[in-house]
Amino acid sequence: MKEQIIKQTELFVQNELGEDATGHDWHHIDRVRRNALYIWKKEQAGDPFIIEMAALLHDIPDEKLNDSVGQGEEKLASFLSMIPLSDQHKIEIEEIIYSISFKGGNSVKLKTIEAQIVQDADRIDAIGAIGIARAFAYGGKKGQPIYDPNVQVREHMSVEEYRNGKSTTIHHFYEKLLKLKNLLNTNTAIKMAESRQQMMELFLQQFYQEWKGQES
Repeated sequence: MKEQIIKQTELFVQNELGEDATGHDWHHIDRVRRNALYIWKKEQAGDPFIIEMAALLHDIPDEKLNDSVGQGEEKLASFLSMIPLSDQHKIEIEEIIYSISFKGGNSVKLKTIEAQIVQDADRIDAIGAIGIARAFAYGGKKGQPIYDPNVQVREHMSVEEYRNGKSTTIHHFYEKLLKLKNLLNTNTAIKMAESRQQMMELFLQQFYQEWKGQES
């Protein structure tokens, strides 16, 4: 039964996010799912079914990917109502999904190891080479410039400011991506993040070097 539910969920998510061009496509979802199950296996903690389901569905209600917050919430609730899950499992999955977002650094305290693992898996995919690629894909889709040295890094933001305030993709590294390693929950994820963090730091060094241009 659980395998059938997973397959049904995969098809639903592929249909909803398969054509996404912001870095939140099916391949992102699948990487988060695989990272989450890897962390679960290493940590030997939590319910793997709940972890996998939450990982698969974590971007379905995301307000960035829907016309409104309410539309995203309804989309997730509607799907969960169609599959044979206990009310408790549905509650657990929804609680994870609605608690793991970065929200400009205004994250909530996580209640379960399952939520910690899914959050770590999602954050791991936001850093490193993949994270760099996703950042520029999202920035371009949102209409943000690559970089503007006259724009200031935003240190403290409300959720509204984080979502809609003026920034650039390079600034996004300082406002979110470089912070994620120190916000991870599990030892496994922290180890996974080390080389990815170095990749981002090296990229930024090279970026600034090239930004200045080559003097004749």
